[in-house]
Amino acid sequence: MSDKSVQLEKSLSPASVWAMAVGSIIGWGCFVLPPDMLSKGGPLGASLAIIIGAIIMIVIANSIGLLVKLFPVAGGAFTYAYKGFGRTHAYICGWFLALGYLSIVPLNATALAIMAKFTAPDLFTKGYLYTVAGFDVYIGELILASAVIIIFAALNMRGVKEVGQLQLVMVGLLCGAVFLIGGGAALSPVSSLSNLTPVFMPGQSIFASIIPILVIAPLLYVGFDTIPQSAEESNFSPSQSKFLIITSILAGGGMYIIALFATGVVFPWQETVAAGHVWATGYTTQVALGKFGYAFLLSAVTMGILTGINGFYMATSRLLLSMARAKILPAWFGKLSPKSNTPSNGILFIAGVSLLAPWFGRQVISWVVDMASLGIGLGFLYTCLTAYVICKSTPTMDAKEAATGKVQAIIGSFLSLTIIGFLVVPASPGAITLPSWIALAGWTVIGLVFYALRRKEYNALSKAELDKLIFGSMSNGDDDTPKNTNLSANPKTV
Repeated sequence: MSDKSVQLEKSLSPASVWAMAVGSIIGWGCFVLPPDMLSKGGPLGASLAIIIGAIIMIVIANSIGLLVKLFPVAGGAFTYAYKGFGRTHAYICGWFLALGYLSIVPLNATALAIMAKFTAPDLFTKGYLYTVAGFDVYIGELILASAVIIIFAALNMRGVKEVGQLQLVMVGLLCGAVFLIGGGAALSPVSSLSNLTPVFMPGQSIFASIIPILVIAPLLYVGFDTIPQSAEESNFSPSQSKFLIITSILAGGGMYIIALFATGVVFPWQETVAAGHVWATGYTTQVALGKFGYAFLLSAVTMGILTGINGFYMATSRLLLSMARAKILPAWFGKLSPKSNTPSNGILFIAGVSLLAPWFGRQVISWVVDMASLGIGLGFLYTCLTAYVICKSTPTMDAKEAATGKVQAIIGSFLSLTIIGFLVVPASPGAITLPSWIALAGWTVIGLVFYALRRKEYNALSKAELDKLIFGSMSNGDDDTPKNTNLSANPKTV
């Protein structure tokens, strides 16, 4: 790769970027977690935890929105960590964030295979191969997962505009199906609001009903951070990104609550939980709405899975591109397709890793995803800390905006540390398990070895050179402020 930073084309509309975020937030978990949430907190306890989780993410999103406005380039938290704390911190953040994004692609692909086994067991439970960590692997599900991974790799190679348009259509179908399911469940003659009582888990306090779900609630919203990754390709003012992030979080939270409501309103929710249905939301939807409603639910689940694959193909490839620009990854990852101007090699790499992952079984992938959640939390932390540094050290920034930004960044940093704490403290209900810790140790060792191999080239670049590679035409040498960013007294002109 030359010393000149490769530039992406601005071709994503606000609607496409919003759909990228919503589709990445809502996945398989939205439709399988409701009975587990009900069993821990009751309908109101679980709903409050989802709402509080959304508020936590919105606080963090304020810092992300500020930095997207100031630095509308690919890379997200990796770029922000570099701007705030330098190249070593950027590498740490990027290394763990990359695995977090990358692992979600095969996780969604195998989720589609699980749904296929549930809906067509005669077809997808044939061709047994082996068992890994208690999970049976079948040739049929491998073929399905692999086909989806290849198809979305090919779609992403065609161009980001097409990817955004496809995402918008799929998210439209997802939202429509979820609202039909929720509305149908509410209007069904077999449903009753009395089935949602008691609203909290009997025998425990309101606090105890909220906390078990709250520890995982922030991670339910992972996916809105596809917006900063797409900032360089957005054909609208970067100042709109904050609004898109916040509304995508609210939309995601609304759909989680609708799925929870649809699961709990058909029968007394405690009976539904105690029955131990293979798929409680599927069962209650079929009872309330029949086969027609069940088909809509399957459509919603399918769209949720596919939009997650599509969104994280985009986000991961842009993160890898940004790291390649900084020369911490080989130049190969930074190559753009001459035809579509997409990071084609990064997309091929994601596809290759994702095609290997299903062979290890979904349980192993889940361990990696749980471990990689730490990287996403770390990305949030670096983002909020960088926002604080920028607000504190930019004298031309509007005083009110800087003061508000610092407060939001401090609160966001604390909340990010809390999310990380929920994952690492052994006594926490959301603590990662021993296999995930082993995976984390392995990934850390690989990262140290890789850094040792790349650090000479990475550190040989001056700050001005690295700024130019990462920020492109925005770079202004050693100045702390991007050249095309007008931090005037009027925050609306930023």
